[in-house]
Amino acid sequence: MRVRLFYGWWIVCACFSIALYVSSIIFFGFTAFFEPLVREFGWSYTEISFAMSLRGLEMGILAPFIGILADRFGSRKLMFYGVITVGLGLILLGFTRSLLTLYAAIMLISFGAGGCTSVVTMTVVAHWFKRKIGTALGVMTSGFGASGLMIPLVVMVIDTFGWRTAVIAFGVGMWIIGIPLSLVVRDRPEPYGYHIDGDPLSSEDSENGVVKRGEKKRFLDLLKIKELRCLNMAEAIRFMVVTAVIVHIMPYLSTVGWSRTSAGLVAAAIPLVSVVGRLLFGWLSDRFNKRLVMAWAFTSMGCGMLALPLLGTDYLIFVFLVPFSMGIGGITVLRGAILREYFGMDSFGTMIGIVMGFGAAGGIVGPTLAGFVFDLLDNYQIVWSWFSGCIFLAIFLVIMMGDAPSSAVSNDDDSLLAIE
Repeated sequence: MRVRLFYGWWIVCACFSIALYVSSIIFFGFTAFFEPLVREFGWSYTEISFAMSLRGLEMGILAPFIGILADRFGSRKLMFYGVITVGLGLILLGFTRSLLTLYAAIMLISFGAGGCTSVVTMTVVAHWFKRKIGTALGVMTSGFGASGLMIPLVVMVIDTFGWRTAVIAFGVGMWIIGIPLSLVVRDRPEPYGYHIDGDPLSSEDSENGVVKRGEKKRFLDLLKIKELRCLNMAEAIRFMVVTAVIVHIMPYLSTVGWSRTSAGLVAAAIPLVSVVGRLLFGWLSDRFNKRLVMAWAFTSMGCGMLALPLLGTDYLIFVFLVPFSMGIGGITVLRGAILREYFGMDSFGTMIGIVMGFGAAGGIVGPTLAGFVFDLLDNYQIVWSWFSGCIFLAIFLVIMMGDAPSSAVSNDDDSLLAIE
């Protein structure tokens, strides 16, 4: 007997592939553009760091708005137009002649990325999965981590053909790869005869063609929920540290004697190792208390961060790389899984947009602060140590959330939103 694969897994694969490409170029791989821009234009580390921080717009000011749009209009349309916009932004970046043009191109890329990554992809996956939400999000977000496989290729293309030619080619590639994949996405399972996780619809649901859903809450009401506030602050800390490390890891390793090739391999290894964390912590979250699993993921990230200021000794790279990367990968999955468990699907897009918006605020601060400290002190060690302490504050915030009520776990329509 032939068993059909639940269509939700095809959506996971499409989102994985788009995340893989976008992340390899404009998130993890963007560190490879840092030094070529400094050499050509003579801009300071602070100026370029701020430009790269603007990538966080898709998860900052735009994220709650994109979440609202995803809840109202669905993910499919947003992903299609997001892919087109990212391609345009990358091509514009290839014609940069001034700092203002650089900032404009990065902002356009951010607008597009907001429509085809993170908020939108997590929302559509959460609409198709519940019991296996941790595993599904783990696989989907592994696309961001697997982008590490492409970073050596990104570095090679930049060094061989120049950064301008490379970024224009990457923009065209975004259209060739992303447009067909965006058309695979379907917003909800019910119109196709399925319920969440691939369960068949009841005869009554099949006749109606829909599943009843709870009332969506207002934006300001969501901000009053204690659990969401704790998650927001923890995510702001996490992303502040992550973006600072991602943007500055290659310049930092150069200051402590690493070659550009070796530093590029480390930059590639961070997202690759994070895949293990995404899959492992996602799997654990389907079986154990999601809040405690997130606390352990933050602990792993913090322990790795403690080793970063000591990387003059080569073997310590593994003490930093493995726990730090696994931690950031696990937390990425657990944000959506915890929201799904605590609040159900009502206003999920808006809520994940709020969380990622707070994260982006930290993401703008992190790289800029690290660049400012380097310009001021000519080293990164102090800012790395300070970031380590911030991570352990995030652990406390996660523990303060408390456990999800049983009603939120057992029924999509009952959640902390109703309790408040």
